[in-house]
Amino acid sequence: MPGTNWNALLEDILSGEWKDPDTGKRADIDFETIRIEEDLDGQEAALLAPLKMGSRIAVVSDTNTVEAMGRRVAKALRSIATIDEVVLGADIECDEATVARVRELVRHADGVVAVGSGVVSDTCKFATFKDKKAFAVFGTAASMNGYAASTASVSLANGFKLSLPAHAPRGIFLDLKVTAAAPAYLNAAGLGDSLCRPTAQVDWWGSKRIFGSFYSQTPYLLQQVDEPLMMANAAGIAKGDLQAVGHLQRVLTLCGLGNCFTKVSHHGSMGEHQVSHWIDMFAGQDHPGTIHGQQVGAASIIIAKLQQQMLGLEKPPKLRATRIDEAAMLARYGDEIGPMCIEEYRKKALDEAGAKAFNDKMEKLWPELRAELQAMTVPVESMRGALKSAGGPVDGAQLGLSPQVWRNAIKYAREIRNRWSFLDYADDAGLLDDFLDAEGL
Repeated sequence: MPGTNWNALLEDILSGEWKDPDTGKRADIDFETIRIEEDLDGQEAALLAPLKMGSRIAVVSDTNTVEAMGRRVAKALRSIATIDEVVLGADIECDEATVARVRELVRHADGVVAVGSGVVSDTCKFATFKDKKAFAVFGTAASMNGYAASTASVSLANGFKLSLPAHAPRGIFLDLKVTAAAPAYLNAAGLGDSLCRPTAQVDWWGSKRIFGSFYSQTPYLLQQVDEPLMMANAAGIAKGDLQAVGHLQRVLTLCGLGNCFTKVSHHGSMGEHQVSHWIDMFAGQDHPGTIHGQQVGAASIIIAKLQQQMLGLEKPPKLRATRIDEAAMLARYGDEIGPMCIEEYRKKALDEAGAKAFNDKMEKLWPELRAELQAMTVPVESMRGALKSAGGPVDGAQLGLSPQVWRNAIKYAREIRNRWSFLDYADDAGLLDDFLDAEGL
């Protein structure tokens, strides 16, 4: 509704009044300001001036976002600085070549203002991190949770995709009238990216309880009020409803801020994100052109189904030692990326002794752990219904993937990253192939 204070809680976090319940400490946050408003038109210069971005600022957008907001921002900022307008082309990627190109295009600027969403934001974030330049962003779509993250998702020259250390923007400015008017598929992708909360939490808490790895409840406490509102208003996202997009933008921003407390991305990136990364890295000519959040949404639904089926078992599945078929992995991924995947896979692989220790522990832990994890889930049909009503693809077929590529993404996603998930548990227990068979893949 008009007049909603979208900045409640955000202001407390930035001021230090909201502290991590686990540690009693405030977040180590580099942001100076985060503003979500129904309309920022005419406020751009006043918002940016206190950030002291320098006397010469590059405003970077792409072919689409320059029309949505780029020219408006550049015009407004001319009252406080010399402006270099940089318009990247269409269909750009955040890869090493694009980062290098942006660094060259903004070399004379003191600071950079990105006007865009995932690719534009991450590219400028990483480029300015490399060159130690001031950075701020005006978001143009509620398509991902990375505005507030201090990392950037970058594809290396060999195609391997990594989440690399970067820096937080000094300011994040989200105009809901602009984001609500963005193409509906972008905002539906943002909901898809947000659907991973239950699947990621199940994977992360499971890893904590089984292996003693680090875990924090703080990112989930940040989102706990807004997530149900986002889900309840999902249908409005497809219609460009300002209230619905506002709830979505809040969840995405709070999820990104979780990274500032934990310094890791596990709370919003586990098995389901590995599936999306596998598609981007290895689908090749079969890639349908979908974006990250769309893939994460569909992956979250099928991972949630797998998790919930396993949690429905009265006795814990028994796993075997992890089998690493290096020849098959090299055949899948090539001589350059293959060894990188093998190295990542080895780090979490269980040998015979490790598998026995796992099974012995789960015999005692399963009833308690099962109840804990079930409390974190969201029913699969609720997830599917929300994403469908927002206009997002809910499975591989709707993504435009063949059954074989979709199966491969789910089957082999565990091989590319050293993060244990229920994909590892299911595959080592011999359940994953049967599950995929039952799904018709």
